Amino acid sequence: MNPDHSNSKPASNHNHMENYGSGSYLASDVTVLLDIVNKDAVADVPVSQKEALIQSGQRHYSDMLTLEDAPSTMHEQLYVEALEQGKTRAATDIVNLAYTLQQVFQQTVDHKRPLVLVSLVRAGLPIGVLLQRALADIDSGYSLPSIHYGVSIIRDRGLDAVALQMILNRHPHSPIVFVDGWTGKGAIYQELARSLEAFADPSHTNFANIFHQGIDVIPLLTLADPAGVAWLTASEEDWLIPSGLLNSTVSGLISRSLYTEPELGLHRSVFYDNLIEADHSLAFIDCIDATRRTLTTPLQGLPTYKQPRYQTADLIDKLAVEYNISNRNRIKPTIAEATRAILRRDPECILLASAEHPDTILLRHLCTQRHIPIRVLGDKILPYQAITLIKQRAKND
Repeated sequence: MNPDHSNSKPASNHNHMENYGSGSYLASDVTVLLDIVNKDAVADVPVSQKEALIQSGQRHYSDMLTLEDAPSTMHEQLYVEALEQGKTRAATDIVNLAYTLQQVFQQTVDHKRPLVLVSLVRAGLPIGVLLQRALADIDSGYSLPSIHYGVSIIRDRGLDAVALQMILNRHPHSPIVFVDGWTGKGAIYQELARSLEAFADPSHTNFANIFHQGIDVIPLLTLADPAGVAWLTASEEDWLIPSGLLNSTVSGLISRSLYTEPELGLHRSVFYDNLIEADHSLAFIDCIDATRRTLTTPLQGLPTYKQPRYQTADLIDKLAVEYNISNRNRIKPTIAEATRAILRRDPECILLASAEHPDTILLRHLCTQRHIPIRVLGDKILPYQAITLIKQRAKND
């Protein structure tokens, strides 16, 4: 990968995949289609300044980074506890997702035409790696030829079209399934659907690569789908997915992606080589994967959905009215999103379904530490356990 983005080749030359890395994952786990740039070449914008720039419309969030620090000892400890508590559930969910993929695709894919998993960077990466390992396990009863890529998607700007075209060029006869960790409001689903409209005409060369489940069916897979938008998900619950508690240190040491105009090449990202000592990326994979191999529960085929249900849309609408929020991007539902928003943004308050739920210990700890008010709203915010409301900065919201 190019350490300096100014040396990037034009998009038309991006046809060879050998140059792309895997972050801190194994090369066999994933090929991450990002242009890795030097940390020193990226402006490190403090959270408060970033918030003001985003909300005033002066800068898009994908044009700036607040460089990550290593998690605190308490944060690390809570992650370790969440992993211990959630590893069996995560492993079981991965098995059921892998088994369902095998049932859907075993007639149409083979080693020449593998299933292509495209993880949405970053939250999709750990889930995609776990699925890649599960599908590669020939003794499992749910193996399937597959290959895994990581690709950037950015709200308002879409999926990295250059990266997707590289994959299509390399795998012209393979079906693609997009992988994310969880859904919040369904905004990334909508972004993905918009990005794939270009392929929606059945006469398009790559129509069958994407719309293999039917016209208008966006093949998005998630570990958890509270928003009710995914084609395939292990559950619709908002639970403490361990990888949701950390940022780069459970996602291959890769930063959130930065936008690049398509004619200039791939979206960019920073590799946090300064956080190698704190990296859990491979250890997380190894832990869940080892747990998967010990499971004895019967394989369970999961339902698939042709269209999104948007079961939380009314709840989001009510919260927007109640808290006078015109910009829905300020509402961050799910334990994972709410936690990440506290770490990366400037929260006004946190809404909880329960004051004592064990899955929100880290959230509550961070709120105490940072003097962020908590409001316990009870069942009215279910299926979400937690929602962060971002502080309003600009006059226009």
